[in-house]
Amino acid sequence: MSHKRIPKRKAAIAAGSVAALGAAALLLPNANASQTDSGDATPRTFKSADVSDLASQLASQLGDAFAGSYYNADKQQLVVNVVGNDSKVINQIRKAGAVPNQVQNSTSTLQAAAKTLKTDATIPGTAWAVDPKTNEIRVTADSTVKGTKWDTLTSTVKSLGSGVATVKKSAGTFKTFVSGGDAIFGGGARCSLGFNVTAGDGSPAFLTAGHCGVAAAAWSDSQDGQPIATVDQATFPGAGDFSLVKYDDPNTQAPSEVNVGNGQTVQISQAADATVGQKVLRMGSTTGLNDGSVTGLDATVNYPEGTVTGLIQTDVCAEPGDSGGSLFTQDGSAIGLTSGGSGDCTVGGETFFQPVTTALEAVGATLGAGGAAAGAGDESAAPGDAATDPAGAATDPAGEATDPAGAATDPAGEATDPADQSGGGADQSGNDGADQSGNDGADDGSGLVSSN
Repeated sequence: MSHKRIPKRKAAIAAGSVAALGAAALLLPNANASQTDSGDATPRTFKSADVSDLASQLASQLGDAFAGSYYNADKQQLVVNVVGNDSKVINQIRKAGAVPNQVQNSTSTLQAAAKTLKTDATIPGTAWAVDPKTNEIRVTADSTVKGTKWDTLTSTVKSLGSGVATVKKSAGTFKTFVSGGDAIFGGGARCSLGFNVTAGDGSPAFLTAGHCGVAAAAWSDSQDGQPIATVDQATFPGAGDFSLVKYDDPNTQAPSEVNVGNGQTVQISQAADATVGQKVLRMGSTTGLNDGSVTGLDATVNYPEGTVTGLIQTDVCAEPGDSGGSLFTQDGSAIGLTSGGSGDCTVGGETFFQPVTTALEAVGATLGAGGAAAGAGDESAAPGDAATDPAGAATDPAGEATDPAGAATDPAGEATDPADQSGGGADQSGNDGADQSGNDGADDGSGLVSSN
């Protein structure tokens, strides 16, 4: 029996779509900005998906002078941090169309500081990532870090020197966003499917969070349903939070798209590295579609289950059940898989994502049916022209944002259950999170499948 996505309306949201998609009420108005070249000294404007390649090139060319970079979404410009005032370095950045920004801390200084934090302050409930906008390491401690743990953390940050790192408190608790029931189900846990991929042996598969992959070996697309996919590889905790799950039926149709609810999809054309300042969208089975920005890279998070490194930090909200869901851009770039964080979609918080490019490389998979390479920059499967479809989500009054029955506002849903904040990877609570109050749970997940 083959599997494919449940069809409602195939309205693919591509680059150039207007604002408002589902609960996010935003479709990245700057994502389709064109590149222009107005001369060597004039900053160019870039699509957000294009800046990571240029930043990598400049990092290689500038060597020790390079101190990080970020995307200025308002001006659609790449800002490159440099240590020192070497005119040749500054002119090289300007010639590339980027904006030079002189800073105090070198990349090696920040890397050394991160190593000190790892050695002296690996405390459950803490996280840190480099913030190139401030040229500092941003250290965050959740509500469980207090007493001697808090003293250890703050003294370690102080020992790094002035202007190297800052520490702040988060009102929530760092946890993985797995929960019982909804979207994809395994062993009493629920997660969200991230992106459909083709495994190295050519079989159809999908990516989700690693803590989902270690919670259960087999996954279904309905609560108490028959398994449709089996975990092939899973990493968590450690160097990432990702798993490759192969569909049991080799004839499964696994389109390279993200289902954003109500039968509407965003076509995924490539995997891309994240850039600080980049506008992103997140789809999850509990809270649906939400938007925000990338705030840090190469983040380290000390979950109760263990330390995870190499994550993307954002200000996009998420809640239990959203684990494994898609982080992507309007123009069809797969960016990340939801890992965990603190807070919820009422008060906000910090959230962390597994980079898709890293996960694809580690498991030896490619996006969709294999048309998109594991690395960034493959334009071979550009989004379709459904951006002009009047049935598109951007203008759909029936969208999830106004659906009072949606899971995000369901008072019976897991998102508001205070007992579900522990975030254990194998939550066996059996809470009836699958009850979506008529929200078509199997069609609200990211790339879910259902029997023909």
